[in-house]
Amino acid sequence: MDRVLSGMRPTGNLHLGNLYGALNNWIKLQNEDYETFYFVADLHALTTDFTHSTHLREETMNMAIDWFSFGLNPEKSTIFIQSKIKEHAELFTILSMITPISWLERNPSYKDGVSQIGEKTAGNLGFLGYPVLMTADIVMYKARYVPVGADQLPHLELAREIVRRFNYLTKKDVLLEPQALLSTAPKILGIDGRKMSKSYGNAIYLSDSEEETREKIKVMFTDPQRLRRNDPGRPSICGVFYLHQIFSGKQEVREIEEGCRNASIGCVDCKNILIKNINEKLRPYREKREIWKKRKEDILSIFEEGTKKAHRESEKTMEEVREAVFG
Repeated sequence: MDRVLSGMRPTGNLHLGNLYGALNNWIKLQNEDYETFYFVADLHALTTDFTHSTHLREETMNMAIDWFSFGLNPEKSTIFIQSKIKEHAELFTILSMITPISWLERNPSYKDGVSQIGEKTAGNLGFLGYPVLMTADIVMYKARYVPVGADQLPHLELAREIVRRFNYLTKKDVLLEPQALLSTAPKILGIDGRKMSKSYGNAIYLSDSEEETREKIKVMFTDPQRLRRNDPGRPSICGVFYLHQIFSGKQEVREIEEGCRNASIGCVDCKNILIKNINEKLRPYREKREIWKKRKEDILSIFEEGTKKAHRESEKTMEEVREAVFG
């Protein structure tokens, strides 16, 4: 079977954007004809969160609880922790030697990161070179496919360039060029109308209780021009309606859209319907989450077994890399 690999940074509890942007796709792929490798990208977390590294162990556990509660299955996927496999750092070092700085500086994510989080936080070698570490993560396991959204294609193309350069310089086709496995995931809007993000403080978390979810949705942004109950609304620019299209049935969505446009339904009513639908959909997973919170030893065992399997693969790749580089 073709191998698929992806990772997620342990930067706190997951939210609805993470669920629909990545986790649901991971679960779908593990149930198809792929060999799936998924990892905790804790080394990547250090690129912007080095001063809070002592929280990584706790945040890794919280993230794993979310993974397993929503259906990531260790019997179908190899699940491991990046930093437990030292070969990641070794391959990152070797690939760094052949990667021009100009390639990294033109990376759109690097420019965006500097503008968003500041030169002081983003101005380190790790942040600049994280695409090289990402490349090492992928090619270490000879992954043929990497599930990405369209906005992440430049990252993967850079990885492909690094692989081509390595194979050309060593005159050995040791590393496999990864291919994109495009996923179409909805962009989940946060309670302030922007893209849902931990850094924006606008997220609905998978770990939130029903009451916490209710309170967050109650203050969500709607159509700013709909000031009174009898004002016609514009569903196309309303964050609440956006979530209805994900969590409500098709007929209900049509009724809400029409009711908003002709002012037969108010924003409070609209939010109450969404609250009910989100909480009903998340309830069984929240119940599983309470069970997994009591199974931390089992989670550690899952990581241990997955890391052993991943390590066997990384050792084989590095033997080939060392031979190609050092002879």
